[in-house]
Amino acid sequence: MCLAVPGKISAIEGRNGTVDYGGGLTRKAALDLVPDAVVGDYVLVHAGYAITRIDQDEAEETLKLIREMGHPDAGG
Repeated sequence: MCLAVPGKISAIEGRNGTVDYGGGLTRKAALDLVPDAVVGDYVLVHAGYAITRIDQDEAEETLKLIREMGHPDAGG
């Protein structure tokens, strides 16, 4: 099963961004598939690539559900 995880772009350097998943967890992600993304946008990240932008409410709801399932990397 594949899972794309939402996070907030906290920095952009070239074509890569730093994505904040909450709870102090950040990771790098390629932004090639969302070239119009800016710092503060929420994105879905899969296999190191931001694949689409999503709104904040959708991102927060998804992270909440992941935390409820007990996933340790979901922040919170």
